Amino acid sequence: MTIKENQQEIIDEFAFLDDWEQKYEYIIDLGKELKGLPDEKKTDDNLIKGCQSKVWIDAEFKDGKLFFNADSDGILPKGIVSLLVSIYSGHSTQEILDSDFEFISEIGLQEFLSPSRANGLMAMTKQIKFYAVAYQLKS
Repeated sequence: MTIKENQQEIIDEFAFLDDWEQKYEYIIDLGKELKGLPDEKKTDDNLIKGCQSKVWIDAEFKDGKLFFNADSDGILPKGIVSLLVSIYSGHSTQEILDSDFEFISEIGLQEFLSPSRANGLMAMTKQIKFYAVAYQLKS
């Protein structure tokens, strides 16, 4: 699936949820499915600055595509980063750079988050783009 198709799938899933309590539970469930990172990947280089909780995103470039894995010490941030990993992992650097994060507005996620969590979300999205730029320059 393309990034746009992944985003639309998330938009569609959120549309079936009646209220923010259900959406919150859905995000937490996504976090429970995230395999997490081994301790040796939980480094300052992978730590997202600007998050209220500790969130780490690691990237691996393989066969022309970026694969992300992540973890967090908070249940909600872990769900949010899991959502991003599910959308952007397994795509080329150019696909990631050409994509946008409009789906976040479409599902209303920023409105649901506290200002500090919304800042953390934006920091996560910037880190994904940063990895795409860095790996594109390497290849």
